[in-house]
Amino acid sequence: MRHPKDAARWGMVAVVAAIPSLADAETIRLAAAATPSLQQVIDHARPGDELVLESGEFSGPITVGTSIAMRGKPEAAIRGNGQGSVVTITAEDVIFSGMTVTGAGGSLEDMNSGVFVARTAKRAIVEKNRIEGNLYGIYLHGADDSMARDNVIIGTGEGRLSETGNGVTVWNAPGARVTGNDISFGRDGIATNASKRNVFSGNRFSNLRFAIHYMYTDDSEISDNVSTGNSVGYAIMFSSRLKITGNVSDGDRDHGLLLNYANSSTITGNTVRGHMQPASRWSERGIRSQEHGVPAADDETAADTSGMRPGPEKCVFIYNANRNRLRDNRFEGCDIGIHFTAGSEGNMMSGNAFIANRNQVKYVGTRYVDWSEKGRGNYWSDNPAFDLDGDGIADNPYRPNDLIDRVLWTAPQARVLTSSPAVQVVRWAQARFPALLPGGVTDSHPLMSPPQPPREPRS
Repeated sequence: MRHPKDAARWGMVAVVAAIPSLADAETIRLAAAATPSLQQVIDHARPGDELVLESGEFSGPITVGTSIAMRGKPEAAIRGNGQGSVVTITAEDVIFSGMTVTGAGGSLEDMNSGVFVARTAKRAIVEKNRIEGNLYGIYLHGADDSMARDNVIIGTGEGRLSETGNGVTVWNAPGARVTGNDISFGRDGIATNASKRNVFSGNRFSNLRFAIHYMYTDDSEISDNVSTGNSVGYAIMFSSRLKITGNVSDGDRDHGLLLNYANSSTITGNTVRGHMQPASRWSERGIRSQEHGVPAADDETAADTSGMRPGPEKCVFIYNANRNRLRDNRFEGCDIGIHFTAGSEGNMMSGNAFIANRNQVKYVGTRYVDWSEKGRGNYWSDNPAFDLDGDGIADNPYRPNDLIDRVLWTAPQARVLTSSPAVQVVRWAQARFPALLPGGVTDSHPLMSPPQPPREPRS
């Protein structure tokens, strides 16, 4: 054990803690006024030590290069000097908990973060902190099996969304988990790239570009998250073998769920809920283009006389994504329930509820696609069907679109003709003679009533 004078040198009181694996480990309590250099205390700590920061503001930036625990009492804060990251963790098995972290630099290129977890910091735990006003919140940069949980992360809330940082960034960090965080006012809530075996669960997102921005991350789970009032809820791209379950998109703007080159995944029990929203949301800062690989929103929806329009524009957008199974999801109140295109016909759709969308399905293609599985299709709120045998399955197939719909999608200017007698004759003829239909979606076993709504995550 170190001599007590070593602790007194920094104006501290050291308390010995009995840790079986590290008999000489200590709990060291720090008062802000009596700790002129937090970095020096960290540098003198030994593996297994616990630093407890009492209420007050400590000066950063700091680097944690030893396997220690740092825990903050209520109102303990570390403030950076506006350059670089406030807290950088480089050692394995570090616990960083209970702090308020502010004052990071403003360089996106240098990944200036509230808490930066380096590649060498395997199994780091960043938990129960308030990380506020930094460019990036938490950056897990190659740290295998690291964890960011139960943090409140608030971005800068200033400037263009594309020029701010993410709440949590995961880069090439296999096994990393991001759970139970509340993330707002940044670019993306969670952004992941080139990783695998990750879990993003139980997080809440608001006032962001994307709630979750998913790139090149395979064999992972996205579950029980809630996205509210963002530009896009869940943008899943260039990834395979995912489990996407129990998530909610409530009043996002462009897309609730977007699958772009996302394959062989299970998408179950999710809810996308649209609302009438002020048309000004579509002119505020945010994406309106194919930024970061996200297909552009159509932007064809006009506001009504009250200046409102439905959002999301699309509950689901499936773009060149195949071998996915979408079951028991609820898509409600959007301008378009589901839009799929660019060779996305190879997906299984059953047990989903499409409720009160202005257009239930938009499909630009000539193939025939049957959206039912093993005699069970989907529920369509605009399907005026009968069920004479009482088996819960409509007696006739359901087709959400016809030839006129296809013309309107490819030539939006033709909307002025939709009420003309010629268009009505064409629609009547297609209803009476199905052979005239040009391919598209058919639900051969539509449900008569919506399945029980998915269980939503608790607030």
